[in-house]
Amino acid sequence: MITVTINDRDHAVDVPDDMPLLWVLRDVIGLTGTKFGCGIAQCGACTVHVDGQAVRSCVLPVGSLAGRHVTTIEAIGQTAVGKRIQDAWLDIEVVQCGYCQSGQIMSAAALLAHIHNPGDADIDAAMSGNICRCGTYVRIRQAIKQAATGQTVAMQTIASAAPAAPAGAAEQSR
Repeated sequence: MITVTINDRDHAVDVPDDMPLLWVLRDVIGLTGTKFGCGIAQCGACTVHVDGQAVRSCVLPVGSLAGRHVTTIEAIGQTAVGKRIQDAWLDIEVVQCGYCQSGQIMSAAALLAHIHNPGDADIDAAMSGNICRCGTYVRIRQAIKQAATGQTVAMQTIASAAPAAPAGAAEQSR
């Protein structure tokens, strides 16, 4: 029997020490917000916090967690940083399919807990292990910046990022 502290609650689980935390969360305890993506810690869908650090639960043996505190997506909104991240995610409308979002939010919350106003390089480093198959990376970055500063950040669109056409270009194409 292993006792694991998850979201400030102790859970006694009868599982092998080498069982990945992800399966304990989903199949034993019933917390299904943390997702399975790849099983080899490469996609970030399974990201949780262990003592405030973002970790991949798909490869983390539950037996290594004695005396440590695990936080999942189900409880991150109870922290000030997590609440700001979740609010910004909704405000910016980051989510498309949503599958990767719990891992993205957990990585972003860990980043802001350690670096209060991250620059682009900080965001890139913290989020580089999180894959979004829908490609919402621009909105993820904007949401992190908004959560960090508390200020609404204007979304950069492809049209606003593209250089303006030279004067008279429209008439030349006729």
